[in-house]
Amino acid sequence: MTAIGSYFKIGPARLFVHAAVLLIVVIWLIPTLGIFVSALRDKDQIVVSGWWTAFVGSTQTVAVRLGTPDQQQQEGAAYVIAGNVLEGQTGRAVKAFGNRVQQPAAFKAGETADLGDGETLQINSDGSYRYVKNAAFSPDQRPRRIYASVSAPPEFTMQNYNTVLTGEGIGQSFINSLTVTIPATIIPILIAAFAAYALSWMEFPGRALLIALVVGLIVVPLQMSLIPLLRLYNEIGNLLGQPSKTYPGIWLAHTAFGMPLAIYLLRAYIAGLPKEIIESARVDGASDFEIFVRIVLPLSFPALASFAIFQFLWVWNDLLVAMVFLGTDKDHIVLTGSLNALLGSRGGNWEILTASAFVTIIVPLLVFFGLQRYLVRGLLAGSVKGG
Repeated sequence: MTAIGSYFKIGPARLFVHAAVLLIVVIWLIPTLGIFVSALRDKDQIVVSGWWTAFVGSTQTVAVRLGTPDQQQQEGAAYVIAGNVLEGQTGRAVKAFGNRVQQPAAFKAGETADLGDGETLQINSDGSYRYVKNAAFSPDQRPRRIYASVSAPPEFTMQNYNTVLTGEGIGQSFINSLTVTIPATIIPILIAAFAAYALSWMEFPGRALLIALVVGLIVVPLQMSLIPLLRLYNEIGNLLGQPSKTYPGIWLAHTAFGMPLAIYLLRAYIAGLPKEIIESARVDGASDFEIFVRIVLPLSFPALASFAIFQFLWVWNDLLVAMVFLGTDKDHIVLTGSLNALLGSRGGNWEILTASAFVTIIVPLLVFFGLQRYLVRGLLAGSVKGG
């Protein structure tokens, strides 16, 4: 009880931090929850209502045709066509109807609508209707089109996930994404770790200029360097007689794009390591390579893990670089490319989009939760140094 009481006696600064963290969590969870719920909804309900209405049902405007003239029955001086516009659809109810697309809810369910020319129509909430005319319906008359506002109960399905997971080439594209992502994460980490150690603890001419160049490369837009890098890569491939679109090519592209940030983060951490450890190792006769492998690399694991998270997420979700450097043939297309193809030419299949979103985040989530304890330590590296 004492611990609970002391928790609520926190200062304003700590209360603000807790409130800010709670706000960030809520902001992140709301759209994620929306995507998750939408991925389980029927595709027709996704189009007509937001995900927050998933548990209370939705209202859709549908176009239906009434019965044909051969179904008419004479009742006194009137001729009647009866039927049900919701035949075979359980759980649905008609809320309103109309005979014009501009006014699909002009009349309430159960109300008798005057359609003109001696015709009246009554549609009840259960879908049953009576289409009455004061003269016989012409045999050549087409069935009348009516618009109805129909309420549908909540409907959830796994069909969206089934469509995504059983799509043609999804399994191969998943393997392709792993083939691209894993080396494209490991290679820049290895190279950047060597470079970060050199820029932190080795004295050589032009070191400050190189550090400034690395910082400047971080802000260079990827799109600006994409085509020149592709042309250079193609020219080198032609000289060596190698095809232009291969896995080593996209590994090198992602390595080049991720290197500046990797060097910047790792240098900030490695430069903050205790100077006494490095100097003691040098006094004992250790070379720079031995210091790096046996001392610096193990101590820098938090920074390596934090960059690995960023690099893995970026490469896994990448589509532009993969399409340019790897192509879109079935043997090389990555997962994002295959899922993009499932959306269709107009990209209007929201049920496929939401289900694809959760399929693609499974692996990044596993990576994040596996390394997240090192993330904050790696990001804060070098911000505070001891005396």
